[in-house]
Amino acid sequence: MGVKKKKEMQVAALTICHQDLETLKSFADVEGKNLASLLLHCVQLTDGVLQIHYIKQIVPLLEKADKNGMCDPTIQSCLDILAGIYLSLSLKNPLKKVLASSLNSLPEFFLPEAMHRFTSRLREELNTTDLYSYRKVTDNISSCMENFNLGRASVNNLLKNVLHFLQKSLIEILEENRKCAGNHIIQTQLMNDLLVGIRVSMMLVQKVQDFQGNLWKTSDSPIWQNMCGLLSIFTKVLSDDDLLQTVQSTSGLAIILFIKTMFHPSEKIPHLISSVLLRSVDCTSVPEWFMSSCRSLCCGDISQSAVLFLCQGTLAMLDWQNGSMGRSGEALLLDTAHVLFTLSSQIKEPTLEMFLSRILASWTNSAIQVLESSSPSLTDSLNGNSSIVGRLLEYVYTHWEHPLDALRHQTKIMFKNLLQMHRLTVEGADFVPDPFFVELTESLLRLEWHIKGKYTCLGCLVECIGVEHILAIDKTIPSQILEVMGDQSLVPYASDLLETMFRNHKSHLKSQTAESSWIDQWHETWVSPLLFILCEGNLDQKSYVIDYYLPKLLSYSPESLQYMVKILQTSIDAKTGQEQSFPSLGSCNSRGALGALMACLRIARAHGHLQSATDTWENLVSDARIKQGLIHQHCQIRIDTLGLLCESNRSTEIVSMEEMQWIQFFITYNLNSQSPGVRQQICSLLKKLFCRIQESSQVLYKLEQSKSKREPENELTKQHPSVSLQQYKNFMSSICNSLFEALFAGSSYSTRFSALTILGSIAEVFHVPEGRIYTVYQLSHDIDVGRFQTLMECFTSTFEDVKILAFDLLMKLSKTAVHFQDSEKLQGLFQAALELSTSTKPYDCVTASYLLNFLIWQDALPSSLSAYLTQQVACDNGDTPAAVVERNTLMVIKCLMENLEEEVSQAENSLLQAAAAFPMYGRVHCITGALQKLSLNLQLVSEWRPVVEKLLLMSYRLSTVVSPVIQSSSPEGLIPMDTDSESASRLHMILNEIQPRDTNDYFNQAKILKEHDSFDMKDLNASVVNIDTSTEIKGKEVKTCDVTAQMVLVCCWRSMKEVALLLGMLCQLLPMQPVPESSDGLLTVEQVKEIGDYFKQHLLQSRHRGAFELAYTGFVKLTEVLNRCPNVSLQKLPEQWLWSVLEEIKCSDPSSKLCATRRSAGIPFYIQALLASEPKKGRMDLLKITMKELISLAGPTDDIQSTVPQVHALNILRALFRDTRLGENIIPYVADGAKAAILGFTSPVWAVRNSSTLLFSALITRIFGVKRAKDEHSKTNSAEGKEEDWVARAKTKEQRVCNLFRRMTGREFFSRFPELYPFLLKQLETVANTVDSDMGEPNRHPSMFLLLLVLERLYASPMDGTSSALSMGPFVPFIVRCGHSPVYHSREMAARALVPFVMIDHIPNTIRTLLSTLPSCTDQCFRQNHIHGTLLQVFHLLQAYSDSKHGTNSDFQHELTDITVCTKAKLWLAKRQNPCLVTRAVCIDILFLLTCCLNKSAKDNQPVLESLGFWEEVRGIISGSELITGFPWAFKAPGLPQYLQSLTRLAIAAVWAAAAKSGERERNVPISFSQLLESAFPEVRSLTLEALLEKFLAAASGLGEKGLPPLLCNMGEKFLLLAMKENHPECFCKILKILHCMDPGEWLPQTEHCVHLTPKEFLIWTMDIASNERSEIQSVALRLASKVISHHMQTCVENRELIAAELKQWVQLVILSCEDHLPTESRLAVVEVLTSTTPLFLTNPHPILELQDTLALWKCVLTLLQSEEQAVRDAATETVTTAMSQENTCQSTEFAFCQVDASIALALALAVLCDLLQQWDQLAPGLPILLGWLLGESDDLVACVESMHQVEEDYLFEKAEVNFWAETLLFVKYLCKHLFCLLSKSGWRPPSPEMLCHLQRMVSEQCHLLSQLFRELPPAAEFVKTVEFTRLRIQEERTLACLRLLAFLEGKEGEDTLVLSVWDSYAEARQLTLPRTEAAC
Repeated sequence: MGVKKKKEMQVAALTICHQDLETLKSFADVEGKNLASLLLHCVQLTDGVLQIHYIKQIVPLLEKADKNGMCDPTIQSCLDILAGIYLSLSLKNPLKKVLASSLNSLPEFFLPEAMHRFTSRLREELNTTDLYSYRKVTDNISSCMENFNLGRASVNNLLKNVLHFLQKSLIEILEENRKCAGNHIIQTQLMNDLLVGIRVSMMLVQKVQDFQGNLWKTSDSPIWQNMCGLLSIFTKVLSDDDLLQTVQSTSGLAIILFIKTMFHPSEKIPHLISSVLLRSVDCTSVPEWFMSSCRSLCCGDISQSAVLFLCQGTLAMLDWQNGSMGRSGEALLLDTAHVLFTLSSQIKEPTLEMFLSRILASWTNSAIQVLESSSPSLTDSLNGNSSIVGRLLEYVYTHWEHPLDALRHQTKIMFKNLLQMHRLTVEGADFVPDPFFVELTESLLRLEWHIKGKYTCLGCLVECIGVEHILAIDKTIPSQILEVMGDQSLVPYASDLLETMFRNHKSHLKSQTAESSWIDQWHETWVSPLLFILCEGNLDQKSYVIDYYLPKLLSYSPESLQYMVKILQTSIDAKTGQEQSFPSLGSCNSRGALGALMACLRIARAHGHLQSATDTWENLVSDARIKQGLIHQHCQIRIDTLGLLCESNRSTEIVSMEEMQWIQFFITYNLNSQSPGVRQQICSLLKKLFCRIQESSQVLYKLEQSKSKREPENELTKQHPSVSLQQYKNFMSSICNSLFEALFAGSSYSTRFSALTILGSIAEVFHVPEGRIYTVYQLSHDIDVGRFQTLMECFTSTFEDVKILAFDLLMKLSKTAVHFQDSEKLQGLFQAALELSTSTKPYDCVTASYLLNFLIWQDALPSSLSAYLTQQVACDNGDTPAAVVERNTLMVIKCLMENLEEEVSQAENSLLQAAAAFPMYGRVHCITGALQKLSLNLQLVSEWRPVVEKLLLMSYRLSTVVSPVIQSSSPEGLIPMDTDSESASRLHMILNEIQPRDTNDYFNQAKILKEHDSFDMKDLNASVVNIDTSTEIKGKEVKTCDVTAQMVLVCCWRSMKEVALLLGMLCQLLPMQPVPESSDGLLTVEQVKEIGDYFKQHLLQSRHRGAFELAYTGFVKLTEVLNRCPNVSLQKLPEQWLWSVLEEIKCSDPSSKLCATRRSAGIPFYIQALLASEPKKGRMDLLKITMKELISLAGPTDDIQSTVPQVHALNILRALFRDTRLGENIIPYVADGAKAAILGFTSPVWAVRNSSTLLFSALITRIFGVKRAKDEHSKTNSAEGKEEDWVARAKTKEQRVCNLFRRMTGREFFSRFPELYPFLLKQLETVANTVDSDMGEPNRHPSMFLLLLVLERLYASPMDGTSSALSMGPFVPFIVRCGHSPVYHSREMAARALVPFVMIDHIPNTIRTLLSTLPSCTDQCFRQNHIHGTLLQVFHLLQAYSDSKHGTNSDFQHELTDITVCTKAKLWLAKRQNPCLVTRAVCIDILFLLTCCLNKSAKDNQPVLESLGFWEEVRGIISGSELITGFPWAFKAPGLPQYLQSLTRLAIAAVWAAAAKSGERERNVPISFSQLLESAFPEVRSLTLEALLEKFLAAASGLGEKGLPPLLCNMGEKFLLLAMKENHPECFCKILKILHCMDPGEWLPQTEHCVHLTPKEFLIWTMDIASNERSEIQSVALRLASKVISHHMQTCVENRELIAAELKQWVQLVILSCEDHLPTESRLAVVEVLTSTTPLFLTNPHPILELQDTLALWKCVLTLLQSEEQAVRDAATETVTTAMSQENTCQSTEFAFCQVDASIALALALAVLCDLLQQWDQLAPGLPILLGWLLGESDDLVACVESMHQVEEDYLFEKAEVNFWAETLLFVKYLCKHLFCLLSKSGWRPPSPEMLCHLQRMVSEQCHLLSQLFRELPPAAEFVKTVEFTRLRIQEERTLACLRLLAFLEGKEGEDTLVLSVWDSYAEARQLTLPRTEAAC
């Protein structure tokens, strides 16, 4: 938010030559008052801004001179020098414009002399012969023509010279460009010069007066000859495809402009240009000069791009207004349109497509200009029904979904112009009911809402005809558009359309209605749907509506805010059961209404719609509601509430005291957010607040300084400025205190990230730049030793983000940090960093890097390091900070290199030893980290050069050591732990494959390394087969560890990674030496080439993905540098490397070293890096040639020897199509890539098929876009409604994946890739023919899978037009035939692919046609595969038809009735007459879908089904089915489960239909629920139970319309019997769920006589299940047991003691079920149980359970509130909310009945618990338990002790259970706070002295142990032993808290104790308790 700093103007100072300077000195007068003196002073200045001041004084000085001054040699010389100065200045220098502006005001009598001088100087410029000076001259010509009278006159005088110069320069630039082919840097410069030359030539023709006449139009005129020469050059440029297309397009403009200027008579110009465009020039009828200059345009074959650019020139350069060109101009306009349409079907290159779209849009603009004064014939040709408009509409529909934003924008312009064109053709008539507009509107509204172009075109229509006509068709359109705003890709389009519509609607309503009643209608149409989404929409919808739509609505209609606030406030305040003014917003506790309110207020304040937020809080929202919003359970509400406080449209608005208090409250509970997006928003909003404080404090400070006490109170503040400033200071200090407190030991990553980010913002906002007098707050003032140490300890975080933030913050506090430096401490830090750099844990070396960088930048390195520098460098005092950093970096790098050299030498002897003891990658990482932060302006170049050279050699040595493992054929096999003989033998086999290169038998003997007392490194070389131990000797410490294959692999690939990154960074950062003897560079050309060869070797030979991926990262940096390098030999290296590797790929020599893995390892990365770094503004020649080679290699081949090149080519193509950096440049090759992938899938070689599949996947993503999370609004095949959920669940994986991609109309797809139309059609025909063949052996054509995957992503659109060229119709019969495939999965895919190819209106006919092809029951010969495929197609088509928007009209019912009649004719397929269960199942599915369709639209359709005899047939099918008759014993057949499921669904539907018809239970029902539940097949039972469970759930939740159906009443006994005998887990789980839904009072009394268990025994049985079963059943059983327990407790009050033992068992069951290792489902079940039993067990005023059990349940709640999983925490907050909302607890906190976040719920839960202990009078017995919670489990300290003494085992990839959210000390803080508060109250009985003594003894023992453990820690333990140190710190804080409480209980501390917290300073805490050594600090 802050005020943007004004950018300082940079002006380069002008200079003059020595001769001119001497001239000025000779003419300057003594007084310094003449013009020469003025200019002399000016040129002697070095500041360009000051020179501007002097330039402006020239004309006023000359105006004082008289006319005689014309002859004054001083003035003449000065004018000459001024001319020279003007021409010497660069084009963009502001001095040039200032000088021109001044000289435009020159006195008239000086103009002739000035013109003479300027002409003379310009003539000299035009005579230059230096090619690279031509650009400067051209720029001068251009600047002379721009608002400079003298310049324009000079150019007029020298027109012949200027034209001659332009002609000469263009010719020479073209020739030089040809010579420099390959040097893209020089070529780019030359092409830019060429472009400027052409533009200046056009400017001359347009602006020079001489061209307006005809005097120069003679063949012997020099001007004419130059014009012809220029025209000839333009023609040549236009045809030269090696030039940039921008240059070509400008040439097209120039050609038309020159023809327009030169051709006579002008009336024939349109005909001439038309003949050129149509390539029908009559060479005999055109002038000779035209033929000679433009011969290639008249007689040659003009390229598509040339014709396109000529069309552009035609539209841009000719005058289309007022019909000035007459009928011939109209004909030219139509001819141009036809040429453009022809080109649109031919051009597929992305850049030319972009040009074409712009030119078409330009054509529509020209057409509008012509139509405004056109003839009737043109009006007929351009109205909405004309062929030209039809073609333009087809272009719009084809390209409105194009991936290029700019092209989509052009389609919008075209559509808008088309509407305007049609309006012009029907001008005078009423255009609203015009058939064209009506049909266009209806066709657009019929489209699906997922089409982006629909929004754009509807917006244009609204602007053209008004929104009222669209709303008249469908009033729900605003709601429909808001519904799709959950899809991010559609949000911008939807919000823009809504804005257009509501603006238009408001204007219309205001014009139609005089009263103010129109606003109510407008609110109802636009605001009410918005509020509904804000309250009830999903999270994405709300977020996008708030971000995109709400600001637009409020900006346009600020008065709507009051309406919105009123509605939302009413909704929040409404009581349950009372009438609400806006019922859709929910009940009184509706979280949506509160969130909507906060969002509206936030947006309103941020956009200035609230004049003063602090003045309107009381009117708009209460304090309590603000606090509720700040800690609400839903993050978006918290963010919106914070935004309301932080954001303001006025950067200097005073922050009120209330706002500051609320912000402090927010920070306390919101730092630990797991969502990165939420953290980012919090930090961003708080930064805005800090900027507001800083800006407003400056205003307050100025007010305070002004001492204007006489003035009334300033509007900014209602109190004295000094008071506000002090409040600001106190607030910022308090915020910083909170943030530093949040960095306690064991704080989570989220908390640390948030706190450090906010602290960094504070340091950035409140810095003190030079010149600023006052800053309200400085962070450095609040930094002490403890906080400095806290920031340093953040380096130990395993998350690098935290390290980065801590380092940046320390750098911002660098001046402060100096005060806390202790030389001994710093020495320890340096040693710790060196030790960490050799750790086997990768994150340790990152810590080491940041420590070293900190020491470097703080100039805090040990003095001993100065030995690494020469004496002169080391003794250099008074250095600048940059020089100090450079010197320190040099020392550290030399030190690290010395260590690294020694370790590499040892690794060359034993890589195993290196991997276990000193993995070298850490050293290299630290070197890279130090170099990254180094300035590029190096001072010690002579010192750096040998260091860089040595560093390169060291990198190569290290790479040589580790490369054998990386280049092994199975590096990823080096994974098993090698601590046993079997694993060791496996490692031996792997290592044996690698060629030996060492002497200690490493590759021939796997080592099992165990603990050993001693080991000498020297013995390694003498090692023999029996060596089995390894240790690392470091000083006096002996580190013993097992060496594993993991360690070897990680050591090797990380070393390769770090070397690659180091080399890439060296190339990127260090300056290169252009020549060997250069003194300013560090890298020689040879070194760069060596680095390139290194990358080439490892990318082409490495097999480990981690190694070559990171080598690729480094190689990309190198190629980017090379492509920008001015050295031609280096610049050409990427091209040479590319040709080399392509040649190697083409050769199939078995001796090739290229890595031939299934994905080609690093080869695709290598080529990808070379191509992606090619300049995008060039011609991309490397990409074109490479793609051509790869496409040819990837094609099918009969030569087995070509398999390897084919695999490589396919894999490389995949990488290139996936590379987003290539953008649209790769699109022209998509069609060929798709062909290669589809044909490659038919290869007999597995490797080719595999690579083809991967390539195909990449192409699908490139064509259709990345997968989306959901695609609810696209044209999918999924079913809607609960009745069809089974269909959605039955979808295959491929179908679900398909629906995640963007879909495309057939026209759009085949227009973009026309080559694929005949290819796919031919391939599909081939596949269909093989499927239908009568061969005995089925031909499973492999490419069918890929073909159908492509086709099912296409769909037919109503906007596709009637053109048959790219019609999707020919595909349909082949897809139908593919449904006859012998492969089951292929038949399913064919059915899904068919659906989008059939228009909705054609589906009924297609279904009837398909049904007619099915055999009748009398047919003797038929194929079940054919039947199955046809039935599947019928099913999917019927499903799509039922989902369509036509599902409610009468035609829909009629069509369904016809389909039902046709289906009845084939019912034999659903009966036993059909022996195939698979086809029977699909036929039954169709019957079930028909029942759903006919029941869905209207409730009175039952008679229709009855009249058709449909239910009678269904009952017959069920009666005759195996559900009634049963199956033969051990019957097994394909499709049996599917058949049973389908049959059961139909049977259930029949039962419900019969019950709904007459309320009868048994009559006319072929089967009952009891029969279904007793079926022997679990599939039948499961589906039946699921259907019944749905009814029971609806009845239990109150959603059922009539409660539980009578059919299901009194079924408790049945379910009890089923529960006892059910052995299928899924069915058993559903039975338990049903019992849980039922009232226990109905079925529990029946247990004894029904299942021979008493209610108590049934409870025990249920708890046993909950204890032993798997997660889902365990969860359901726990819920059921809890419900039974509650029932017992509530109904058997007097006999509660009878189940006391079971109650204790239940409590233990709950405790065990909330452990972290259990599945989420189990813990969610515990939360549900605790929530439901809260009033009974947790908050009961008269506790039922024993105190220990009650507190144990509370401990479960607290544990679940600290779960890492958000879902568990959120559910646990519901328990706390329930606990706070009871009658006896609602006064405990201020947040009763509020939904709160888990972070504050933890504190609130403890507050309620303490309050309950007081209510129960159980504080004394409960206190020891709570102190036990405070102290922690006894296992915690045992773990600390064990971790201190055990041998470290490095299992690198095994992650222990870690909770990244819970913060132990935060829990301790809250518990302490509430216990102190509780103990301070009077009226409670203290615990017994014996209990206190026991507690004191236990805590004292822990204190003693902690002191001992701290003493055992090494120096700098917080870095070296981070885990152990943190554990001890946490335990120490817990112990301190216990000591404080015990001291208070003994009365040894006064009331001051109450204000102590766990967060007291370290020193103070230590004084209270623990003696510690200094080393442990």
